[in-house]
Amino acid sequence: MSTPRPKKKLGPVALVAAGPGDPELLTLRAAELLRSAARIIADFDAVELARPFVGPDAELVAAVDTRGLPLDHAGRAKLVIESARDGRRTVRLLAGDPVLDGSLAVEAAALRKAKVPFEIAPGVSTAIGIPAYAGFGLTGRRSREVHIVSAADPDIDWMVLARDRVTVVIPDGADSAPAVAKSLLGAGRSGDTPMIITRGGTTVEQRSIVTTLDDVANDVKLAKQAGPGVVVVGDVIEQRDRMAWFDVKPLFGWRVLVPRTQERSDDLLDRLVRLGSIPVEVSTISVEPPRTPQQMERAVHGLVSGRFEWIGFTSVNAVRAVREKLEQYGLDARSFAGLKVAAVGVDTAAALVAFGVQPDLMPTGEASTAALLDEWPPYDSLMDPINRVFLPRADIATETLGAGLAELGWEVEDVTAYRTVRAAPPPAETREAIKSGGFDAVLFTSSSTVRNLVGIAGKPHTTTVVACIGPQTAKTAEEHGLRVDVLAEEPTPVSLAEALAAHGEELRLAALAAGESSWRPSRRRAAARRKAT
Repeated sequence: MSTPRPKKKLGPVALVAAGPGDPELLTLRAAELLRSAARIIADFDAVELARPFVGPDAELVAAVDTRGLPLDHAGRAKLVIESARDGRRTVRLLAGDPVLDGSLAVEAAALRKAKVPFEIAPGVSTAIGIPAYAGFGLTGRRSREVHIVSAADPDIDWMVLARDRVTVVIPDGADSAPAVAKSLLGAGRSGDTPMIITRGGTTVEQRSIVTTLDDVANDVKLAKQAGPGVVVVGDVIEQRDRMAWFDVKPLFGWRVLVPRTQERSDDLLDRLVRLGSIPVEVSTISVEPPRTPQQMERAVHGLVSGRFEWIGFTSVNAVRAVREKLEQYGLDARSFAGLKVAAVGVDTAAALVAFGVQPDLMPTGEASTAALLDEWPPYDSLMDPINRVFLPRADIATETLGAGLAELGWEVEDVTAYRTVRAAPPPAETREAIKSGGFDAVLFTSSSTVRNLVGIAGKPHTTTVVACIGPQTAKTAEEHGLRVDVLAEEPTPVSLAEALAAHGEELRLAALAAGESSWRPSRRRAAARRKAT
């Protein structure tokens, strides 16, 4: 008699609600489950939300068929069941609010039928999350009842919903708003009852149409918006006057172009998102090794052997080039022992600190080589045992710093550590948006980003707000025929974002004072085009 094979143990399964759209609204439990999963099976609309949580050995699977179309509930459940039977720790990430729309119950039933155990991590409900981001609650002084209904329900009792004390929430009602209003008016609800239609709720794409039951049909036509979204009807919408916080951010909805060099400023992008904007990066520079690496190799050997008193870094790329060369020889930050280190810019300093090197000298004002020269000590034969300075730099860098140090008595070894070449042009739609005013603002963080963006994509439209990190960058922008609207108070990416936000707030307040609803430069441009037509 043969011994029966032991059954393979089922992998744990979690059904996780993605929530209304903002990644930061994922619950702590949901984030923990996603990070520990071996396989994440996500709805198409939730794939990007899941991506930051995918572990190095984990797999992210979109719940779509071979044509890229969403699978039905049975197909999605089948993927989860097969993954569990493979023994994998599986997370099924459901877009939106599956507790509210019923999809969670359908998939849970399929798992129960297949005898696959599961747990549920509910998320923030769209019924409360999107109104909160739109600036109001669901109850108030007169509104004490909340009714959540589906626009697809043919048997809605509109008479119950016509009472003044009722707040009506229709999670799938955006494209049916005029019909909803007609039904409520027919049931006796007052025509001046507030109504709001919110699409893209809790994301920087959030757009709301604030109207009344009488006016919604006309306002929807004027707004020219379409797609899924949440409708709320009731006096609670008047709370927006004191609760609005998300869609009144100073850069809310602004498309901000960020031309960048090889190094990416996550601080800048994060700050722009928190200010309400949609940053779009365009690479303007590609960094390559020097054509003749022997000079760099000799300089690095000299660094290790104690040939230099100072080393000066003027960019993150210079730090990266020296670090990579040291690591080729199996060396690390201890090679800087006894060496004085100078750096220009907070990003350059941060790259050094990440390598384990603390800069000894940084300019306290403007982040420029001129400012560094102002603070660099002259060579003193009594105090300095060695008079040599190692300057790793780009092939196109100016010789200003080297010449200035020579005047201070230092012997400078100016070494090409890397070459910068112009990046390939961005996609055609990005180039068209740059030239036609599709971007509300462009942020220049260096003179090279100005030159290279104009070179690969053309000049930004005159309606686009131009913001520069410092005077030299602003001068370069003006030399290329650009009007500089914003100058950072400090030469840092975060300060640049904050300066743009202050400018955006000025535009918003001026537009409101003039009775205009939009303060985004690109929208005002579009409105002007429609008026001219």
